[in-house]
Amino acid sequence: MAYGTFTEIFFYLFVILIVFGALVAVTSPILMKAVMGLAMAMFGIAGLYLYLNSPFLALMQILIYVGAVCIMIVFGIMVGYTPKQLAEYAIGPKNTILAIVTSLLTLGVLSFAMVKTQWVQATGAGSGDYSLAHLGETLMTRYGLAFELISVILMIAMIGAVAITWNGKRRGIK
Repeated sequence: MAYGTFTEIFFYLFVILIVFGALVAVTSPILMKAVMGLAMAMFGIAGLYLYLNSPFLALMQILIYVGAVCIMIVFGIMVGYTPKQLAEYAIGPKNTILAIVTSLLTLGVLSFAMVKTQWVQATGAGSGDYSLAHLGETLMTRYGLAFELISVILMIAMIGAVAITWNGKRRGIK
């Protein structure tokens, strides 16, 4: 088996993992299964980052999206809803039709944008330093303020999520 064929097999396996996980995430009537589908798709995206020879992005994908976002969603489902409430969130035909129409419109807009855009040819890899040490130094010097602002925005979002949940619990919404 040639090397090109081997890498193509891995590429298509990651793409299949992403598509299958995304389909589970958007079609499953059970929220926990939908979150597991989302996690599966995120693992597939991390695999594509590995395929593109970017292990740092792959690790960040797993740590941030699978390890933090998906776990936070699972925690929110477990804390915010009772099993009876979760059973009430069934996918109905009206929601399915709306989702299909929205998806087709999005596909049309993105396809139109791809066809009409004047794409610039890639020039290949630059001669810059792409090490993790250089990345860390750049984040903490040149982009230090933006890095800190993002962390403050994320903290505000988490406090807001807790406040919304807390307020609902105080009003008797379970």
